[in-house]
Amino acid sequence: MADRLWTRPFLLLWAFTFLTFFAAFQLFPTAPLRLVELGATKAESGRFLTAFTVGSAGGAFLTGQVADRIGLRRMMGATAALFMLIMSAYAFAPARWAIYALAPIHGAVWSGLVISQPALLGGIIPEHRRAEGMSWYGLASPGGVVVGPTIGLLIFRFFGWKAMCLGLVPCFAALALLSRLLPQDPPRHARVKAPYRLPEPEVLALSAILFFIALSYGALTSYSAQEALGGGFGWPAAFLSCLALGMVAMRAIMAWRGFGSRPIRMLPTMALVTAAGLAILAFAPGGTTRHIVAGLVYGAGYSMIYTLLNAEVLEVVPAERRGAAFGAFMSAFDTGIGLGSFLIGLIIGAKGFRWGWSAGLLGALLAVPIGMRLVRTGSRQRSAGS
Repeated sequence: MADRLWTRPFLLLWAFTFLTFFAAFQLFPTAPLRLVELGATKAESGRFLTAFTVGSAGGAFLTGQVADRIGLRRMMGATAALFMLIMSAYAFAPARWAIYALAPIHGAVWSGLVISQPALLGGIIPEHRRAEGMSWYGLASPGGVVVGPTIGLLIFRFFGWKAMCLGLVPCFAALALLSRLLPQDPPRHARVKAPYRLPEPEVLALSAILFFIALSYGALTSYSAQEALGGGFGWPAAFLSCLALGMVAMRAIMAWRGFGSRPIRMLPTMALVTAAGLAILAFAPGGTTRHIVAGLVYGAGYSMIYTLLNAEVLEVVPAERRGAAFGAFMSAFDTGIGLGSFLIGLIIGAKGFRWGWSAGLLGALLAVPIGMRLVRTGSRQRSAGS
């Protein structure tokens, strides 16, 4: 029984994560479009994600450590309930300033919701099946991303912003109820009581890799649909949906194939695959087909980077500190998303989309040498330990 992966708690957490990303990725690609409707320029519309990640990155260090203290399940239920209020407020936001004002609050609450999920997973999957478990669990978020943007864009185009936002309220209500079925939090006396402090050095090194990958991810989330709509592509959500399909395919293949004795060794290769997806987006000819191929390749590499880093955190960080560790991860990730969305958005506004994708490619390439050094350092430590 201890070796089983597909347990009831695992399946419940998988469903919770799927619904989280299904709902969130209806909003992310449509919020910039709503800002354009309200008078924003193309470059300014990407600042929604920058404002969002200011709250998320800033809140992640705190919400991760708070989750370690109040309980991961309680954090998930409380933040899902708060999202009902936030989506309602978005629906009736009268002007651009109101959406920008809500975005940091939205981001801070989001950080508490998504940090708690992988941290809780560490206590559900068997220790010797962590990489495999993270890979199968990792299908939940891209599964939501596959359908979320397409549905969100359809609702937005045919029924409007208000209908889309109000339609997300029952999604988050379902998440708040679903959280009650997840494994109970430890008793109060067993939770973390140590002072708040910075994460472990190993976590900071892993976070640096995630930061450089996130520079491109932030711009892609904000601007890939805008490039498609502006270019008259037949499938505006092609890149984001195919990104998710690439994530699903790669994670399923690797979960079936296996990761070997030290999964983190695959990290530099996967960073190169991610960069290859950006190179296709920046330099290949065409429209919809370019977005489809680039999304599949980028998603395959990105998915494994996230899976490998998460599995390594579960390996090196004690259970009572995992909320803080994933908080550091999210802070690095969202800082990269916000900075990338802002800076690459400026490049796109001045030079065009392909120049922006080229800038994202440079950021992804910076992750490769950091990953190579991390692998070499880990190999030396393992050799010394043996």
